[in-house]
Amino acid sequence: MKKANSYLITTALFFTLISVVLAQTPPLKVLLITGGCCHDYVHQKDILKAGLEQRANISVTQLYCPDANTHPNLACLTDPNYAKGYDLIIHDECGADIKDKNQVENVLKPHREGIPGVNLHCAMHSYRVSPDFVKPMQPGSENALWFDYLGLQSSAHGARAPINIKFIPHSSPITAGMSDWTTIDEELYNNVQPPSNFPNHAPLARGTQMQKQKNGSAKLADYVVAWTNNYGPKKVRVFSTTIGHSNQTVSDPRYLDLVTQGVLWAAGKLDADGKPYPGYGKK
Repeated sequence: MKKANSYLITTALFFTLISVVLAQTPPLKVLLITGGCCHDYVHQKDILKAGLEQRANISVTQLYCPDANTHPNLACLTDPNYAKGYDLIIHDECGADIKDKNQVENVLKPHREGIPGVNLHCAMHSYRVSPDFVKPMQPGSENALWFDYLGLQSSAHGARAPINIKFIPHSSPITAGMSDWTTIDEELYNNVQPPSNFPNHAPLARGTQMQKQKNGSAKLADYVVAWTNNYGPKKVRVFSTTIGHSNQTVSDPRYLDLVTQGVLWAAGKLDADGKPYPGYGKK
């Protein structure tokens, strides 16, 4: 009887301690940047904020620019302190015609200094400083500024059609336990050059899509759609996915799970089995 009581007391103390840890752990402070052309950021920013905050101990602050063009006047372009006080930055902006290298350097500055990043969909087609971005840019070169941060170069996408997403087994704790799935009509972003050309790129998932050719035939396109990278002198963690054009996809629990896991991994709050560290899981 004494042993049983001792066990019950120990168990109760353990769960009490866990509850205290969960209650006292401050949330990850995440800055979500949205704005620009071609996407329903008015709603997607709120879908992402709610989805992330429901899934983990995350507090999302929005940096939203209502400019619906390819050169939105985002505060991160000119404010050198735009990332101050945040643990991680999510880039979900669409600024295809933002080409000023000084502005791109300003966006990259906090990542070089150690703040991890997550990049969604059209962020991959932003900040292309070279007019020849459709051609392979040498990693580490002046024209590969944003591509070096991403760990991949993309320049275009085909017509919207379902994408078959296949996860690479045992590639990362981000995707542990996730199952392959097929999206609704979505945009499959290309890979201009083999992603392996970027030395710290690690693929997590590939996407295949039947794409119509100019001659009327169909071709199976196959590209990396989710990956990780280590960027800059501090080897800061970066997670990216090119999936996420439509509101329906952004609202999909499978998509939100993937982005949440990417955030936790980039922030160093995910263990090797894909479980959030104590205090950072769903409350």
